Amino acid sequence: MKEIDNLPRPNRVIVIGAGIGGLTTAALLAHRGYSVLVLDQAIVPGGCASTFKRKGFTFDVGATQVAGLEPGGIHHRIFSELEIDLPAATFCDPACAVFLPGETQPIRVWRDPEKWQQERQEQFPGSEKFWQLMGTLFEASWRFQSRDPILPPRNWWDLVQLVKALRLDTMITLPFTLLTVGDLLRIYGIDNDRRLKTFLDLQLKLYSQVNADETALLYAATALGVSQSPQGLYHLQGSMQVLSDRLVASLKRDGGTLLMGHTVEAIETENRQVVAVKIRDQKTGKVWRETTDLVVANVTVQNIVKLLAWENHISTNPLDRIYHHRINKLPPASGAFVIYLGVDQSAIPPECPPHLQFLYDYNRPIGENNSLFVSVSHPGDGRAPHGQATIIASSFTDTQQWWHNPDYQKLKHEYTQQAINRLSSYFQLTPETIIYSCAATPRTFARYTARDQGVVGGVGQRISTFGPFGFSNRTPINGLWLVGDCTHPGEGTAGVSYSALTVVRQLENQFTPPKHEGGAV
Repeated sequence: MKEIDNLPRPNRVIVIGAGIGGLTTAALLAHRGYSVLVLDQAIVPGGCASTFKRKGFTFDVGATQVAGLEPGGIHHRIFSELEIDLPAATFCDPACAVFLPGETQPIRVWRDPEKWQQERQEQFPGSEKFWQLMGTLFEASWRFQSRDPILPPRNWWDLVQLVKALRLDTMITLPFTLLTVGDLLRIYGIDNDRRLKTFLDLQLKLYSQVNADETALLYAATALGVSQSPQGLYHLQGSMQVLSDRLVASLKRDGGTLLMGHTVEAIETENRQVVAVKIRDQKTGKVWRETTDLVVANVTVQNIVKLLAWENHISTNPLDRIYHHRINKLPPASGAFVIYLGVDQSAIPPECPPHLQFLYDYNRPIGENNSLFVSVSHPGDGRAPHGQATIIASSFTDTQQWWHNPDYQKLKHEYTQQAINRLSSYFQLTPETIIYSCAATPRTFARYTARDQGVVGGVGQRISTFGPFGFSNRTPINGLWLVGDCTHPGEGTAGVSYSALTVVRQLENQFTPPKHEGGAV
């Protein structure tokens, strides 16, 4: 583990990708005095947390809820530093209503801890010791994360930040570092509880990309606990777009530049040091090189391989080869099929929760329209005209079936009809109540977000890829940094914002001369 000497501040930082992770990194760097250029191939910033509008409806593209707006939460901290206002929002309560096969009464994940305890005791008798330990691990993990550890550490400064975040009140997590949720279910003898296991599989698939048997226990404790007070999940007024819009405003206020409709086609290096990026203006077709010695990439690790052209040639350096090999050995990531509906308000049942999850058949895997995660707009939340509403329903899907498929349009139509049929068991969906509909596949997400194969959610949070064993913000290439849902602490707007703050702190340490006693530099 080598300490990097402090270097002179770069003339310009280029940020690839205007998702929440990239915009947060760029806004923080610009606010701290860096010259920043952000490039993104899309027309609208925000990445998977952006929106689009059709026939008076505003649809959230991917992310539909946000954590970290409470005092001390990551968005609250970042927006306070940037001196911009947090967007208006309401709590999601329940955070989700989960319908298991053949059941008409959902499992409600309440924000109030006492209501949630009562709910789970009624729904999953005999599991309270499991939930109590999960709560204890969540509290310890939350305290640990609030102290801004660097995970995984890659030099002495990183290691010091990690050690400083460890306290006696977090040591309880250490014995559980190498366990999965499935391991804990077996320890408590409740792994045969099909309803409990299915509920956990459904919830964790949303947050960790994998089921309970594969999800790292400490990651799951945080993912499952963040929806309870004093934390919580929030529904933004207007749309998810307000997050990126405010970050863009902060970036431009502080002298940063954002170029949408500009694709970064390659990251150029010399002697394993970033020297330039190759950019294409999608409107004019113009291609040029922008020299720089520092790039922050808000992309997937698979995109890193393509941007460095490692598919065709890779250096003989062992660190590069190990990094490349590790990426190639990752299990396939999931894509998403998403249907966007603009409907008459009469299609929405009374007191409909903002988020719902449905599983239709115990004997089929989660995804491929056997499960749907559904977000529903509220009257007056800015997403639909008066007397109307939006319904967004997504299902995990294998990306490969959508690529080079001669029957692509037919497959898309079949998925759309199947999703509408599934949703009609809860919503009043008829030709009279459906005003607008469209759908997105992994090919759609690849086109608009540039994520390799249109995958969503980053790297699955298995033992081998979460926290201390995950991908670092530092890559083997000098001057190339990674930010976003492939790094700690994972997916979601809160997760990628933590990742952004971590990158900024690491860069500040690398490029700012250390201060000595008395404040002298």
